[in-house]
Order: sequence, then structure tokens, then C-alpha cells
Amino acid sequence: MIFQVLYIGCSDSRVPESVVTASKPGDIFVHRNIANQFHPDDDSALSVLTYAVAHVGVQHVILVGHTNCGGAQACHAAAHSPSDAHASDDALGRWLAPLTEIAKEHTDLTALVEANVRSQVANIVQTDVITAAWAQGKDVEVHGWVYELETGRLRDLGISYTESKFLLG
Repeated sequence: MIFQVLYIGCSDSRVPESVVTASKPGDIFVHRNIANQFHPDDDSALSVLTYAVAHVGVQHVILVGHTNCGGAQACHAAAHSPSDAHASDDALGRWLAPLTEIAKEHTDLTALVEANVRSQVANIVQTDVITAAWAQGKDVEVHGWVYELETGRLRDLGISYTESKFLLG
């Protein structure tokens, strides 16, 4: 089996990648976590990205967020709380801290989901994995999409990166 796609999405059971992409089990390589985060220091995500790009040879890395995301909702609530009552230093709080920071700039939940996708795509394209792949001439594209639970449709946010688009800014 040759995977062409690495799908990075949310752990939410309402958005299984096989349903979202209309693919069969085994068609795509997958990494899922709470609120579809890609932290630059997360060894799990970096290991998946490394394996997918360097060893499997995927050509498309797709970061997919979704509307009505519970993680985004929690971060939005924490960011707009009059106190630090929602702030947490446990594993979940640390995991969601970057999204909580993004949430401070957004009042609309859909806009927050979209901003999160943009931020995670930016994190992916700045990894050594992607920059090394591009330096080696590998044809790898990184995309950001949002799955709309209300309609069952994927929406391309138009933030796809190739080596040339990344270098041009």
C-alpha cells in the first residue's frame, strides 16, 4: 500500500477521516489528536510526519479542523473568561495553551477553527521534515481544510503550500 496523503485531524469521533474524505481504511495515513494540533516540539506528531514524508513518501499533508470543535470551544471559553478559572496546568491545559492564545483574538468559533488550521499548517511547513523534503526535491504539499459538521462537506481554506509558494511567502 502506498499512501499519498497524511491526514492530521481531531480526535473527535464525529469526524473520522474515512468518512470525511470518503476513503477506505488503509487509503490514507492518519494522525489525530485533540483540536488537530501540530506542536513543533511534539515528538509523536513529528514522528508521524517524518515517517509519512521521508519513508512512506506522501505527497499531501492535510491538516483538517472541524466546526463545533470541543477543544476550540474550551479554548474560546478559557480565553474569554473574566478570570483564569478555566486556565489549567495539567496535560490538557498545556496541550491546548497555544489554541487558547489564538482564541484571545477571535470571538467567533468558526473563525477560531479556521485560525487554528492556519496556525497548525504554518507549524507544519516550518518543520525540518518539510523543509528537508523540499530541499531534496520531494513534491510535498501542505494543505489546510475545515470539515463542516453541519453540511458534511470539506472546505479548502486556500492555504496550500508547496516549496515554491513557501519560499515566495
